Amino acid sequence: MEPRTAVDPRSAVEDLGRYVMESPSSFHAAHAAAARLEEAGFVRLDETEDWARTGVRGRRYVLRDGAVIAWATPAEVPPAAGFRILGAHTDSPGFKLKPRPTTTAHTWHQAGVETYGGALLNSWLDRELRLAGRLVVRGTDGAPVEHLTATGPVARIPQLAIHLDREANKGLQLDRQQHVQPIWGVGQPEDADVLALLAEHADGGPVDPARIVGYDVVLADAQPPAVFGQGGTLFASGRLDNLSSVHAGLSALAREAEAVEQGRHIAVLAAFDHEEIGSRTRSGAAGPFLEDVLVRIGEGLGRSAAEHRRSLAGSVCLSADAGHLVHPNYQGHHDPVNQPVPGAGPLLKINADQHYATDAVGAGIWAEACARAGVGYQEFVSNNRVPCGSTIGPITAARLGVRTIDVGIGLLSMHSARELCHVDDVAALGAVAGAFYTA
Repeated sequence: MEPRTAVDPRSAVEDLGRYVMESPSSFHAAHAAAARLEEAGFVRLDETEDWARTGVRGRRYVLRDGAVIAWATPAEVPPAAGFRILGAHTDSPGFKLKPRPTTTAHTWHQAGVETYGGALLNSWLDRELRLAGRLVVRGTDGAPVEHLTATGPVARIPQLAIHLDREANKGLQLDRQQHVQPIWGVGQPEDADVLALLAEHADGGPVDPARIVGYDVVLADAQPPAVFGQGGTLFASGRLDNLSSVHAGLSALAREAEAVEQGRHIAVLAAFDHEEIGSRTRSGAAGPFLEDVLVRIGEGLGRSAAEHRRSLAGSVCLSADAGHLVHPNYQGHHDPVNQPVPGAGPLLKINADQHYATDAVGAGIWAEACARAGVGYQEFVSNNRVPCGSTIGPITAARLGVRTIDVGIGLLSMHSARELCHVDDVAALGAVAGAFYTA
């Protein structure tokens, strides 16, 4: 079996860094993906359109809030051609802006936030943060108009000085209501309006803050990603969980679209929102988004219901989400035998209770894709005393009945404001994604 052309690690990690900086929120991640897809010849479809008229063949994509689904079809689509789906998620744990978010205490302007997902709270302390997301503004005709917005470094969650808490190094305790509200300015209460700040940075120019009727805004790490370490082998960045997987699937689909058009599978990227809070939303994996799109693709291809079911039976999904490398300072938290290390390839994630959806047949499909890509891979399983989390994998498998395999690059500091991986693993996942799409 001849390995496919390798993906250059430095180019891949630099492009991932650019994508991360373009994507401070899930909404930005979806729109940045859309821009890259259009550069690769993909055409946007609107969910309210008649796709039978506009056409589902070729290179297409659709946006739903902070999620995006894209696909490429073979030039000649067999009647029950299966889907090759790479599923990932655009959101990351952190903080989300509350209603009535502006407060002032002792002349410090603060933004009221609530926690989003399972963030490592202490990692967000004492670093410069951005505000980013979407604003919904009442238009001149009264209809709501959506705008993306993103500030530069503007906020910070300051830690209490050691002089005022001598026991802090014995066990830092952060109250989620009291201790994690960021500061973003100084002055009198009447001078503060965090929504006005966001309105200034709306895409297309400033909007009137008095016309804002809704918003979904999060905090994001403002520090650019960095390659560092001996030989430039390490990569640190915010939101690697899970923009590393979105980027791998996005880059592979754009790169391999022509090969897919000469192949026998329909290649799909499904980048969902809200995985970090359970996926039970209209744009999450537990919602109907992917199922809706696959059904409509089948209808647009003229398939019967039976042919669509046959295509699903022959389909495979890679649930791509970051996993854990062995932490050298906490080795006892890992399985004593299966111990993934940096630079040895992406992870095949396995769990007896099916918190990961991988089974033996899926493991074989993954091994074949890695062999075609010319990269190695590692198996991950949790220590029995440290139960694992879950992914979109089991949700997708249960909702669609599609064989699903859980994979992803290994990280240290998962759910930190800034995570760590090996540059070679970024390129390896992108290469395997390409081999998976073109099998």
